[in-house]
Amino acid sequence: MKDITVIGLGPGAKEHLSLAGWEILQQADKIFLRTGVHPVVPWLAGKGIKFKTFDHLYEEAKTFQDVYRAIAESVLREAREGPLVYAVPGHPLVAETSVKIILQEALEKSISVRVVPAMSFIDVLVSALKLDPSEGMNILDGLQLEQQQPVPGVGNIITQVYSRMVAADVKLSLLEHYPDEHPVKVVRAAGISGEERIEEVPLYTLDRLDWIDHLTSVYVPPYKNKSTVCKYPMDHLVKVMAALRAENGCPWDLEQTHQSLGTYLLEETYEVLETISEGDMNKLCEELGDLLLQIVFHAQIAHEKNYFDINDVVDVITEKMIRRHPHVFASATVKDSAEVLVNWEKIKKQEHNGKRRKSKLDGIPKGLPALVKAAKVQAKAATVGFDWPDYHGAWEKIGEEIEELERAINGGDAQEIQKELGDVIFAVVNVARLLNIDSETALVGTVKKFTDRFNYIEEQVNLSGKKWSDFTLQELDLWWEKAKKTVL
Repeated sequence: MKDITVIGLGPGAKEHLSLAGWEILQQADKIFLRTGVHPVVPWLAGKGIKFKTFDHLYEEAKTFQDVYRAIAESVLREAREGPLVYAVPGHPLVAETSVKIILQEALEKSISVRVVPAMSFIDVLVSALKLDPSEGMNILDGLQLEQQQPVPGVGNIITQVYSRMVAADVKLSLLEHYPDEHPVKVVRAAGISGEERIEEVPLYTLDRLDWIDHLTSVYVPPYKNKSTVCKYPMDHLVKVMAALRAENGCPWDLEQTHQSLGTYLLEETYEVLETISEGDMNKLCEELGDLLLQIVFHAQIAHEKNYFDINDVVDVITEKMIRRHPHVFASATVKDSAEVLVNWEKIKKQEHNGKRRKSKLDGIPKGLPALVKAAKVQAKAATVGFDWPDYHGAWEKIGEEIEELERAINGGDAQEIQKELGDVIFAVVNVARLLNIDSETALVGTVKKFTDRFNYIEEQVNLSGKKWSDFTLQELDLWWEKAKKTVL
């Protein structure tokens, strides 16, 4: 039978390489390393140990799972030609997916596998942090937190926190179970003299450390009072919606479709905007809940048809936000918000896999309110330089459009008046955009202001005991002027 000997290179220092592992490396004719990016590897090369690595696969594969699968297949294929040694960082059976795959498939291929024990990173980590594993310890793979859950009541070690990007994913996963300020200990190169680094930081800042690399792990101390992390987790809302859509649920909810809910989604969005303009935070909390319900509703309908669920919705937007903010979650740097927007558009183009749109204005939803759509069209045009340098030119344009509107009004052509009026509004939106003012929000605020002042006039009319028709426009206007002083 062909055979594979799997050994661990230890957590990093040459002193941590086992005697058995060292003797095997000295005697082996064919040695493969999962990666050459390990502190002990240069020392091995200096001792004359010949080996090949699979580092090239990390550049070729799209995901870590694909990398590990490709490595395992290569090792199994090489084993058909004769015995070999496959060496991995740490212990072969601790957070080593490629070894798991090899063990699973070797038996089917009539290949025997010997696993030689070694010191793992856990040994040096618990030593560096002075932890006693017998008090309870949970070990998680930082690349598989979608399938694994932390246990807040005991200490959790998160392995394979390779980069700030991975740290960002780990942070977001942990924030579902721990408060923002929960202290975590970030450990790099544990047990390696002169390189070991340990820093305690609040969980929400985990991905801000610029020294995170392939030798980094995270220790999350126990958190006993998990119930205070999230009083009403979204899982409960999802279950409520599922019950409403179940066979014996609510008849109205069961009848709804993505199309029938469209109106409600729009209404709830506008109610949120209205509440924001009012500045009532308690009401805003309630309205955001109503809007969230619509999102959960759509996700439940999609889940019933096996398209996606609410977790997929959250995953997609989370990944997108991390991907589009490399200046926060990776090593990119930006000077200001303008450069952020430029990078955002570049990343969006990459996400579309190079697909070219017919027009620079493509991608703007057709159903947007006219003011919002006008601003987006103008902003898109501005990305290719078709824009005023500042608001002054756009301001003069308003005057030109008003003159054209006046001529149309004098001409009496209704269609021409409508066209020119649209030009005036479009020009006003452009000035607002160049002044960094949202036209829709501004108009919503003005409508509310008018409504509040008109309500004041209504109150005065009701208090007088008379009818509206009993007052002249001049009399009503006096109340309007008073309302302007009392209702801002």
